[in-house]
Amino acid sequence: MAGTYSQIYIQVVFAVQGRNNLISKEWKDDLHKYIAGIIKGKDQKPIIVNGMPDHIHAFIGLRPSTAISDLVRDMKNNSSNFINDQKRIRGKFSWQEGYGAFSYSHSHIESVFNYIRSQEDHHKKRTFREEYIEMLKKFEVEYNEKYLFEWLE
Repeated sequence: MAGTYSQIYIQVVFAVQGRNNLISKEWKDDLHKYIAGIIKGKDQKPIIVNGMPDHIHAFIGLRPSTAISDLVRDMKNNSSNFINDQKRIRGKFSWQEGYGAFSYSHSHIESVFNYIRSQEDHHKKRTFREEYIEMLKKFEVEYNEKYLFEWLE
């Protein structure tokens, strides 16, 4: 039987419900490790997971047998359950609906890894909204601002 070979690299970005700054420095590393574990548990390759108090970036080596939407659904559902079960915040934690998914070639792995690793430095210069819209434009993704993440003003 012939083998299937692929190299698909996807950066997934999703935000906390209401764009609230709920991901605390005290437990963000645990959350990132947990999300990486979800990715690995789905037989995918977590390259790096990092983020800010209001959003997450996950860079993934994706096998074509898994739909991105299914993987992101599981990442968000399982990680929100983890946060709620651990009682990391008062009230109920949830992620916003939707996400961004952006593909890269093998030659971009190092630069995307470094970009995600340096999120705190990166966000000293621009907001998440600016970052996200810039990514949509860079990848020529058509979007309607009405349907972007729920932005707090």
